[in-house]
Amino acid sequence: MNQSSYDHMGLCVEWYLDTERHYRIADLGSRRVVQKHLVHRTLLEDYNVDYVGLDIVPGPNVDVVMDQPYRIPLKSNSLDVVMTNQVFEHIPFPWASFIEITRVLKPGGLLFLVAPSRGHRHGTNDAWRYYPDSFAALAMFARMHLLESFVDMPPKLENSRRVDYSRIDTTHSYWGDAVGVFRKPQRPSRRGRLAGEVLVRWANRPPTSAPYRGRRYLGGDASSAARSTNRRRAGSPSRSTADACASG
Repeated sequence: MNQSSYDHMGLCVEWYLDTERHYRIADLGSRRVVQKHLVHRTLLEDYNVDYVGLDIVPGPNVDVVMDQPYRIPLKSNSLDVVMTNQVFEHIPFPWASFIEITRVLKPGGLLFLVAPSRGHRHGTNDAWRYYPDSFAALAMFARMHLLESFVDMPPKLENSRRVDYSRIDTTHSYWGDAVGVFRKPQRPSRRGRLAGEVLVRWANRPPTSAPYRGRRYLGGDASSAARSTNRRRAGSPSRSTADACASG
């Protein structure tokens, strides 16, 4: 995670947690990557918590490795808080992860979610960007209460609804953090739980096809994609086609 998203998660902790209470907290996507030093454990040092770090791969700050990407290996209704930061943009089916978070939260439990609203493509899989409307949609889908949501938008152009991307503070606001705080209802729907279980099982099924071969162009420069398109229009084989012919 970056400094701004860490600071925004710190605000969620400060605003919604009580130093006099005990919490059982899970951190989804807790692995500390080599080039980063920030972890949520430090935000919770002044709180009475049982903390468990969850990730799909082992590494620093990971207590439990998830065998399936959309199955949290914890009991239903067992957590007071789930926190996840700079993770949901990398999840192919975020609605399935959201449903699974809802399952493990106790009635009245809280979810703190921070994700980027902009920024360059990064990581192994970078599928999504989020706005407050995104969080509202996830909340409605999972029957969660959205308590708060906001996004670090760029300054607006004068006398316009449009924003001025040239004035983004790239040091502190590059990713345009979107922040959402959710609460699980005191009486969650049993029917919704059953539907969610079907969804999570479907998301965890083994993939049936290879990744899209043109994925290298995603997030790349437009000129590369344009050159490939022009070659196809001119009748010359694209690189992927040539590779396929060579392998055949």
